[in-house]
Amino acid sequence: MQQICSVISCNEVAAKTYLLRFVSSEIAASVRPGQFVNVQTAEINKGPLLRRPFSVSRVDGDIVDILFHVIGTGTDLLSKKQRGDNINIIGSLGQAFRVDVEYDDAIIVAGGIGVAPFPFLTADLQKRNKHIETFLGFRNSGLVFKSHLSNIHIATDDGSQGFHGNVVQLIESYFNQNKFGKTKIFACGPTVMLKALTEFAKRKNICCELSLEGQMACGVGICQGCAVERKNNAEKYALVCKDGPTFLSTEVNL
Repeated sequence: MQQICSVISCNEVAAKTYLLRFVSSEIAASVRPGQFVNVQTAEINKGPLLRRPFSVSRVDGDIVDILFHVIGTGTDLLSKKQRGDNINIIGSLGQAFRVDVEYDDAIIVAGGIGVAPFPFLTADLQKRNKHIETFLGFRNSGLVFKSHLSNIHIATDDGSQGFHGNVVQLIESYFNQNKFGKTKIFACGPTVMLKALTEFAKRKNICCELSLEGQMACGVGICQGCAVERKNNAEKYALVCKDGPTFLSTEVNL
């Protein structure tokens, strides 16, 4: 559905990282962890034409949160939104995380702004009484965002907070020192991280589900701009916006 939604707040929560909250009872009631919304960041003829996709980060009653990092004109305009401003939003879009499968331990892995979908997923997993361990990787401590997450382990590239190294190295170390039951990994972040994590999950024989990014213009599968190559499928390509953004690591070639 397309809606004009009212902004509740937009605050910087880490370096160039903003949490925007808007009201939509319809989206709040229908969205599931892993899905996203497509946001028009500027008025027509006053800024970027194409919408920007953002994972739903959290739902609180009728309030929906999105978390984003300012990287260009569109996100810069969005970061300047104030209480009472209106934004044009299409949602909910995409496929949710597959939470209704057999596992005891949920391992959440995020790289940078890939943390965005996981406060929402964490709340859902807690309701299902899953044990959660959360691994977050950032370039430095100034970028760390960890609100509404559970059992947090942090890695920074420069060693300014937590483990000195990348988040996949941190997970390798943790798994070598701890035992888990039947485990599922939920991950979102840079492609290089997701590739390394896919190899780790394959070696450990762990189910791993990835939330991918793509060059989305429409968000509903019309423009064909966000194709990702499938593995062992008669249809060679999937669309991140429509068939994803969530895929099992065994389903796609990164």
